[in-house]
Amino acid sequence: MTAPFNGLGVDLANVARLSNAKSRSISPENFTGGKGEGGKATEGTGAPYAEGLGQGWKISPSIYLEPHSTFTLGIIDGPGCINHLWLTVDPLFWRSLILRFYWDDEETPSIEVPVGDFFCNGWCVRCNIASLPVAVNPAGGFNSYWEMPFRRRARVTIENISPDQVKGLYYQIDYVLTDVPDDFAYLHAQWRRSNPLPYGEVHTLLDGVRGKGQYVGTYIAWGVNNTGWWGEGEIKFYLDGDDEFPTICGTGTEDYFGGAWNFEQPQGEYGVFSTPFLGLPQVIMPDGLYQSQQRFGMYRWHIKDTIRFEQDLRVSIQALGWRTSPGGQRRYLPLKDDIASTAFWYQTEPHAPYPVLPGADDLQVI
Repeated sequence: MTAPFNGLGVDLANVARLSNAKSRSISPENFTGGKGEGGKATEGTGAPYAEGLGQGWKISPSIYLEPHSTFTLGIIDGPGCINHLWLTVDPLFWRSLILRFYWDDEETPSIEVPVGDFFCNGWCVRCNIASLPVAVNPAGGFNSYWEMPFRRRARVTIENISPDQVKGLYYQIDYVLTDVPDDFAYLHAQWRRSNPLPYGEVHTLLDGVRGKGQYVGTYIAWGVNNTGWWGEGEIKFYLDGDDEFPTICGTGTEDYFGGAWNFEQPQGEYGVFSTPFLGLPQVIMPDGLYQSQQRFGMYRWHIKDTIRFEQDLRVSIQALGWRTSPGGQRRYLPLKDDIASTAFWYQTEPHAPYPVLPGADDLQVI
């Protein structure tokens, strides 16, 4: 027997089914998401352009963010589920605006990620994404379809850690008020950076996770600091007490992200691709002057192949290239690259506190 439909997990298989879920939306035109409260603003960033039109004519489409300030994008009393987040802002701020999601009045956020990296755009240079949970469209429309259930309350904030005012942040949080089944976990996301990665060490995407859940996705903004191929490194998932050796071990970086053989095209170029579950959507090549390094953006969503854990989880990836001797013999070369990763997973609460997010200088794309 099929469980009663409550508005969660909507897809083409059940989009025609009726539900008692109540649809709501938060934006600068309705800061609370209240029923019948949209479009009532009489002042806002659009007011100078609506002279003679008045209330209801795009008076408050966006917000300004002051330097070194935090703005609450939304507070939602549950139970319910955020099912879509749309956002756009100047690319200059994609690494200096920090998104945070707090579930059920928790003191530390379950999601703490720079805006650009949350939407697979970690280099402050737009690339389009055509995946199932994340879509980025011209000219910088960020969309997240990660399912984010909560039971008592959801709070979403954004912090501007830069010394500059953000003139024009547009956003919309679409959600439903509905019952949440007992076996639904909470979305978590964490950002980490190694810049540069110390020689002979691995980059840790995630560590210290305690609880039951499933790992669902990886995004990496990878900056290469050596010549030659850089993606021989293996990703490793240490599950439920694994110590020195993991339960799941990949065969190479390009293999994990769904490619093969250095992502190369026949003409000797990188093959850029974006699919529902994995992709290499961004390749930024040196310009011969100031843009000196190769930079890549890659994602892998474990939606059909979720990685489940019962007690704990640790995830790491190697940075590995090749060195060649004068006589032509090859062996592996541990790399000292710039690796910024965002890990996505669902788990029960409470979660372990995250490492302190670095300051603006250490987050900045340089």
